[in-house]
Amino acid sequence: MPKLPVVSGKECRKALTRLGFIEARQRGGHVVMRRGEAGCVVPMHAEIKTGTLAGILRQAGVAADEFVAVLGS
Repeated sequence: MPKLPVVSGKECRKALTRLGFIEARQRGGHVVMRRGEAGCVVPMHAEIKTGTLAGILRQAGVAADEFVAVLGS
C-alpha cells in the first residue's frame, strides 16, 4: 500500500469522479459522492489529513494505490 498523499478536498473529489463516483449532494463544506451502493463523504478542506483520506477510501471501497494512480491524471 503506497503512502497516502496530502490532498485538498477538491483534488479528492476530482480523483473520485475519475473512478466513476458522482456528486450526490453537498451541504456546507461536505460533498457526498456515490458509485452504486458505495458512498463516501468528502470534506472540502484545503488539506485533508492522511487518516481522514484513508477513512474516505475505506468508505468508498477504493484501494489506496488505485486512488494514487488516478490522482496524478
